Amino acid sequence: MKKTPAPKTARASRISIAQLMQPEHANNYGNVHGGWVMKLADEAGALACMRHAQRRVVTVAVDSLVFREPIKIGDLIILNAEVTYTGRTSIEAEVQVIAENPVTGERTHTNTAYLVYVGLDDDGNPAPVPPLVAETEEDEQRMEQAKKRQAHRVSQK
Repeated sequence: MKKTPAPKTARASRISIAQLMQPEHANNYGNVHGGWVMKLADEAGALACMRHAQRRVVTVAVDSLVFREPIKIGDLIILNAEVTYTGRTSIEAEVQVIAENPVTGERTHTNTAYLVYVGLDDDGNPAPVPPLVAETEEDEQRMEQAKKRQAHRVSQK
């Protein structure tokens, strides 16, 4: 029987990615293409989950990705991700997307995405991931919200 990995905190999984948005990232309206934002959100979420699980992960679900504000060419896109839920082999990451004007420093929260991954063993099979442990009351609340999202996902199967 496989041993369950030791619990870890959300803080230990935190990752931040920043990238300057260039013309090749633009859609027909001159804003950053939503697909590019989705790709970066998936990368950030996966990195946070890999950091937590200390193993490879694959994306299994994207709960939501609502584009509240456009991101402009020339903006710095900042993606902050951390683990918010763990099951036996599954991991949810929350990814906050921020657009920053690098000249003025003005920041706009443009998106929050929730993505789910599965940890993989060396043969590509689902593998146990470390449980998530709360450090603060805010962590506990986020974990409770994540459990509700996971219950909703499972009920939709």
